[in-house]
Amino acid sequence: MPQHRPAEPDIRRYYTEVFVEADRLDRSPEGRLEAHRTRDLLARLLPAPPAEVLDIGGGPGAYAGWLAAAGHRVHLVDLVPAHVEAARAAHPGITASVGDARELPLPDGSADATLLLGPLYHLTDRADRVAALREAARLTRPGGPVLAAVISRNAALIDLTAKGLVDEHNGPLLRETYATGVNDPRTGFTTAYFHRPEQVVDEFVAAGLPAPALYGVEGPLWPVLNALGAGPAERLFADAVACAEVFERDPAVLGASSHLLAVARV
Repeated sequence: MPQHRPAEPDIRRYYTEVFVEADRLDRSPEGRLEAHRTRDLLARLLPAPPAEVLDIGGGPGAYAGWLAAAGHRVHLVDLVPAHVEAARAAHPGITASVGDARELPLPDGSADATLLLGPLYHLTDRADRVAALREAARLTRPGGPVLAAVISRNAALIDLTAKGLVDEHNGPLLRETYATGVNDPRTGFTTAYFHRPEQVVDEFVAAGLPAPALYGVEGPLWPVLNALGAGPAERLFADAVACAEVFERDPAVLGASSHLLAVARV
């Protein structure tokens, strides 16, 4: 097995001491849109239940619990022990363990489908991201899908500009992030990497997977939802969902989403 650098300690610290991930998808219009669209895409792209689903980097189980309720058999893996404990407590229908997406002590072909909905944007080195994708492919049975989420290269600058939070201190950091993809934790988020769409394709292929289909998750209207505080019951939220669906595969609009979802079959 290749030897990997230890995971960045500030990632564990961020999710243990700074940021509460458990209710992130419920706290803001953007989060609710991300959850709505991600669940819709998973329902379309995953095998029909019951399937063995491996949720690598699944945090406290927002999607694992939903998938288990839909009839899937789900094993969640996360780097942060507090997330694993929270997932076990909140979702007794799943199993969960602590692990590193780049190297997991699980046998080949453990799952019918494998999710990487967080790890790729917490690995700043391309070699580590490719290793995580290669590991996901190893763990997925032939013909099964590997689905990976990434944060769009444009997301941080769009988000903080829409909130009026770009100033002389973080403006240069955000522009550097836009140029390199590597987030500086002084922006308020932890160690992270933000992708351009073509990089996602490159990394899947480098991991031995086919070129993936790419989907824009939130579409172009998510900053408007945040600015206006639109909730799921409002017409604007429904319109944002419909707009995201129309543009979800359009290469010219993909980067306007906050997150991209890539899928390829092993």
